[in-house]
Amino acid sequence: MNRNLLITGGAGFIGSNFISYLLKKTDYFITNVDLLTYAANSSMIKTFNKSQRYRFIKCDISSDKELNQVFDQPYDAIINFAAESHVDRSIEEATPFINTNIIGTFNLLEAVLNHKARKMIQISTDEVYGSLNPDDPPFTEKTSLSSNNPYSASKASSDLLVRSYFQTHQLPLTITRCSNNFGPMQHTEKFIPKIIMNALHNKEIPLYGDGLNIRDWIYVEDHCRAIHMVLEKGVPGEIYNIGGSVEKTNLEVIKVILKELNKSEKLIKKVADRKGHDRRYAMDSSKIKRELGWSQVVSFEEGIQKTIKWFSEMNRRDDD
Repeated sequence: MNRNLLITGGAGFIGSNFISYLLKKTDYFITNVDLLTYAANSSMIKTFNKSQRYRFIKCDISSDKELNQVFDQPYDAIINFAAESHVDRSIEEATPFINTNIIGTFNLLEAVLNHKARKMIQISTDEVYGSLNPDDPPFTEKTSLSSNNPYSASKASSDLLVRSYFQTHQLPLTITRCSNNFGPMQHTEKFIPKIIMNALHNKEIPLYGDGLNIRDWIYVEDHCRAIHMVLEKGVPGEIYNIGGSVEKTNLEVIKVILKELNKSEKLIKKVADRKGHDRRYAMDSSKIKRELGWSQVVSFEEGIQKTIKWFSEMNRRDDD
């Protein structure tokens, strides 16, 4: 079925993977808007531009004036990936997170309210739920929001805006919250890419605190398939948790990557812990599996191998 989609933040990690997925798997027409900040993948825009079903518009979604220019046509759906997402950066300077994550989401909701798009999917994060203790059950869609850093607080705020527009205006809005993604095209300041790139160059790999903080990992393409299912079959007003059910400590992840690259664990260097560092995340994905039929396809081991291969090839191209 032909759809005309507006994808915000489509030059970022998950957004660019989602566009790549849709161009391969569907016949949708895609408008990608992105501010092209430090985390943008400009090379993928050049690749996408080869498709006649794709167009790119540079735009700051927190600016009414800029965003209005994007709505030169009606859209079947908005998928809002646009977000400032790096926790450390939010601790240093929170203003961009407030502007993009909260005001930007508000502007998009107003567009749906004014019939410029038929529906919207808000792409959120497991971090809005806060931190779990070792023996706590995984987060469900009914878990209370309990953000512990400016980034996750800004995402929780935008989620609450989405909920309010659904409750007040009965707009067709859904929210997805996913665990930690990894895969190709992720910015090298993020955890797994940084490990890979540092290891490839025999540089020290920083490890926060004791390294026993636990994350639930999912390969990015599995996340993209879940979002596609929500687009096609998701129920307005609902929240869908998406997780890989792969809980690993940060130290375990580093050791897995070093082993794959045949590098010494002596590269690991412990550093002072991050402020407000959440101890554990874990997602219960039973709802999206039960109601929409989603299932994880790529194992953590296979995903890590694919990710290492992609970054290794990128590193070789940069060295040439």
